[in-house]
Amino acid sequence: MSNTPKIDRQREHQANERTFLAWLRTSIALIGFGFAIARFGLFLRQLSFTLTQQESSSHPLFNSENLGISLVIFGIITIAFAAWRYNQVLWQIERSDYQPMRWTVWMIAGIVMIFGFFSLPLLIMRTRVSPQRDLNQPLSRNLR
Repeated sequence: MSNTPKIDRQREHQANERTFLAWLRTSIALIGFGFAIARFGLFLRQLSFTLTQQESSSHPLFNSENLGISLVIFGIITIAFAAWRYNQVLWQIERSDYQPMRWTVWMIAGIVMIFGFFSLPLLIMRTRVSPQRDLNQPLSRNLR
């Protein structure tokens, strides 16, 4: 073992666990956002069809479903990375040779920024839905 007092190692292990839990919360948020983005895109497409009775076209690559699925996959990968890093730091604490990995923080931040940039076209280039019926009139009047 090491010559580090037991209470100091205990604090280091607790800090490692808090860091792991922070990564876990980040992963859960990524998965949740991915799910919400994918489902909201489906909702908008169904709403558009209901209002216009025409199938709306979406880009085969840049659409909310693909972005949402990508976020969910990235969240799952982040969970796996967090568990791997937690275990790695645990053994580094035990050997008293902790080595920080700053590049991983920059990598995760960069990937999340890329997902943010990919979501911009979905927000900006959204086609306007022009309903065929007058929304100010009651529905029963439009059915005649």
